Amino acid sequence: MNTLTTEAATAARPADARAAASVARPTGFARDTAAVFVRESRPLVRDPFSVVFSLVQPLVFLGLFGPLLVGAAGGDVAGTLQWFVPGILVMVALFGTGSTGANLLFEMQTGSHERTLVAPLSRGALLVGRALKDVVPLVVQGTLVVLVAVPFGFRLDAPGLVVGLVALAVFGVGLGALSYTLALACRNRDWMFWMVHQTVLFPLMILSGMLLPLDDGPDWMQVAAAVNPLSYLVDAERALPAGDFTDPAILGGAVAAVVTCSVGLVLGVRAMRRAR
Repeated sequence: MNTLTTEAATAARPADARAAASVARPTGFARDTAAVFVRESRPLVRDPFSVVFSLVQPLVFLGLFGPLLVGAAGGDVAGTLQWFVPGILVMVALFGTGSTGANLLFEMQTGSHERTLVAPLSRGALLVGRALKDVVPLVVQGTLVVLVAVPFGFRLDAPGLVVGLVALAVFGVGLGALSYTLALACRNRDWMFWMVHQTVLFPLMILSGMLLPLDDGPDWMQVAAAVNPLSYLVDAERALPAGDFTDPAILGGAVAAVVTCSVGLVLGVRAMRRAR
């Protein structure tokens, strides 16, 4: 009887070990997403200067457009920076993640993407891992923009900055997923990708009040801004540096970021699963 009990216990140990290992290890989707994230992040690690170099555009806007706003505000440098720098942060998220579909488009045209499709990876993870990778340069660039503005009078609340970067990251994941979705739809027509990209992103930027206030704009422009999710995100980013977490604009920005992320991931994962 003891021998049978010992043999049964010995036979049960491998099954128990496998069950424990399956609990300890991440699920297949999480493991695949992490693998795609690491693969897509390697070029950033090998060439970190590309992240810094991409700061040229926002710093140009900050250095050349900012003084014009200071003049219009009667020389109030600190007040102008408090209003303008958050808009630059949203611009970093908008152009940094809205253009990432071009990388996928290039991979599809060179045949690299077809090899990833036959890999034993979840199709959804191929999309989510890419989108999460876009958060890394976004956070680095946003932090650097703020640090550049601080010596010139920008007042920084550290918890507010962290919450603001999280909101931008959530928004960036959704916008990046939408950019990948557009690339999958335009795989044989790269000109269409850039046409849609430019046609959509610039009106979104202007109608968000990112660069100029829309208070004195025509009624149709204010109506368009009211349905533009970016305008809510911009308002939230302007409230967070002051550390006023009771400002209702923060809730509106959070909702806009979450909705954009949800819509982008749903459409992106669906497009990636249908890709051939």
